[in-house]
Amino acid sequence: MNVTLRQLRAFLAVARIGSFTQAAESLSITQSALSGLIKDLEAALGLRLVDRSTRRVQLTGVGQSLLPVLDKVLQDLDVAIERAVELKALRSGVVRVAVSQLMASAMLPQLVAQYRASHPGVEIKLVDCGVEHVMARVFSGEVDFGIGPEREVNSDIASVSLFAAPFTVVVPADHALARRPLVRWKELTPYPLIMLQGKFIEHLMLDLRATGREISLDPAYEVAFMSTALAMVNAGLGITLCMPYAASLVQLYGLAMRPLVEPEIKRTFDVLTRRGRSLSPAAQNFLEFIGANVRSIPYLS
Repeated sequence: MNVTLRQLRAFLAVARIGSFTQAAESLSITQSALSGLIKDLEAALGLRLVDRSTRRVQLTGVGQSLLPVLDKVLQDLDVAIERAVELKALRSGVVRVAVSQLMASAMLPQLVAQYRASHPGVEIKLVDCGVEHVMARVFSGEVDFGIGPEREVNSDIASVSLFAAPFTVVVPADHALARRPLVRWKELTPYPLIMLQGKFIEHLMLDLRATGREISLDPAYEVAFMSTALAMVNAGLGITLCMPYAASLVQLYGLAMRPLVEPEIKRTFDVLTRRGRSLSPAAQNFLEFIGANVRSIPYLS
């Protein structure tokens, strides 16, 4: 059965208006073209839908029974098409992004606010979680994409570099290291060090060993979240290591952030997506927006 949308729309126009001439005008086609569409529809269905006379057009019993069904189907189709157009035009849409708790509280809010200013119809939902859980959120399909530090990925996850950032040290504003524009790694050793637990320490020690320098870090405290580490620094319990994108959060605590050198160790952050799954127009556009604006943050490259 070869029934087309043009035939169905022609039938609805005739049924609503009751005149071939006026229905043809409403569809911006000729009366003969409209008549042909109705005949083709009837032939495809094998049913008579419209009784024609010189005075009026009247639906048959079958035509009357089909009218509300076809009307509902085409209304639903028009709504779906309009929604697709809105999504493509970025007038609507929902984007879900998995990021670490620190990134969600320090870097992403400003980017989300800037993006929403030009795309108010697009809703951005941040899923904040532990660094090591970002990939799991992407894999489960809970989010459109994730942003996290470079990690070994499985065959179902695609990873693309987004930016690189050097390590910094965060100290109280009146600390001796706060008076230096740059701080050497070896200068950290006299002070109690607060570090993130798990793979953060493991990867950092590997990076330091790769430089060939004898630098030993012995944390006095290990915590799960950077917000905890910053609060502990603020309480005078020690110093901590941090990424420069957290500068706004560091400032809220009234702390000082200084780049670490000799050597300069950088951490690469990647965008994680599911292989073979296309991003929605809104998700793709927001990701491109992040890529274009994240490098305006000091020290990121």
